[in-house]
Amino acid sequence: MANWLKYVIAFASAFAVMLLVRTLVFSIHGVLGDGLAPLYKSGDRLLINRCSYGLRIEGNGLLPYSRLLRQPVKKGDIVAFTVPCDSVDGLCIARCTAVPGDTIRTKDGPLLVPGLKTCAKTDYYWLEAVNKENPIDSRYFGFIPESNIIGRVVTVLYNRQNTLLP
Repeated sequence: MANWLKYVIAFASAFAVMLLVRTLVFSIHGVLGDGLAPLYKSGDRLLINRCSYGLRIEGNGLLPYSRLLRQPVKKGDIVAFTVPCDSVDGLCIARCTAVPGDTIRTKDGPLLVPGLKTCAKTDYYWLEAVNKENPIDSRYFGFIPESNIIGRVVTVLYNRQNTLLP
C-alpha cells in the first residue's frame, strides 16, 4: 500500500469519527437573545450534550422518533430545544421548571403539565427563560414535547467577547 494512502485513510477515519461525535454526542451552538441572561448572553457559544437524555433517533419521517437509553429531563436542567413551530429558527435555551405530572400556576390559574397520572399525553415539559421580557419559551409556545429537546447545556465554551473560558 502506498505510504500516502495510509494518511488518507487515517484522515478520513478521524473525520468520520469527528462527524459522528458532533452529530450524536456533543454539539456547539450560539446563544441568540438574552432569555437566560445573565447566565448565558447573546453571542455565547455553548457545549450541548446530545446524549444526556438518551441517544436521539429522529428518523426524518422514515422511522418514528425514539430515544435509546432514555433518561428523563430533570427540574432545573438547562436544555436546548427546537420550537414546535416554524416561527423561530435555530435552537432555544431554557430551564426546565416542570416535568410531567407537575402542576404549575400561571396568571390564568393552575395549569397541568401532561403526565401519566394527570393526562393521556406524556413527555411534555414546561421550559422557561429567566428574562421575562424575552419569553422564547413555554410561556409563548406552550408545552414543549420531549421530541423537541436536543440535550442539556454543559458549559459555555466562548463568552460574548469570543475569549476562551477556562
